[in-house]
Amino acid sequence: MIELLLLSLALSMDAFAVSLGLGARFGYNKRESLRPALSFGIFQGIMPLLGFFVGVTFIAFISAFDHYLAFGILALIGAKMIYEGLSQSEEERLDELSHRTLLILSIATSIDALAAGVSLHLINVNVFLSCTIIAFTTFLLSYLGVLWGKRAGEQCKRGAEILGGVILIGIGSKILLEHLFF
Repeated sequence: MIELLLLSLALSMDAFAVSLGLGARFGYNKRESLRPALSFGIFQGIMPLLGFFVGVTFIAFISAFDHYLAFGILALIGAKMIYEGLSQSEEERLDELSHRTLLILSIATSIDALAAGVSLHLINVNVFLSCTIIAFTTFLLSYLGVLWGKRAGEQCKRGAEILGGVILIGIGSKILLEHLFF
């Protein structure tokens, strides 16, 4: 059970960091914070389940480029956020996260959970319980991340969007560097 809790926390960290950036950029209240938290939680719960059932064959196929895919998606969205933070006035800035962008972020931050799902049988745990714990942990940390990010956003206003972009690029870079060097 300790291994499962540690796995849940580790898999939740990317979603937590992105949630901080979203909270800083959009300044969501408690109710609005549920949307990204639910999306991240659901994807973090589904991806290891898919990984578990699809198995080693699919992971062998996607593992050749998953790190590049995650890096590319996060870097593009992050660069767009930085660009918008530098080029738009306060009135022109978006005040809403699109469904498409949230979907892309949810997939990008949960790709590692897909690979982790293949290894769930190695720690001898119930896969459905494991995915539920991973989903709940991610939901909780993402919800808190959005709220904490809002506080940061209130303090640094325009820089919050840039910070969110930098966080996304940092997460993408971490995924890529971990694959290339470890």
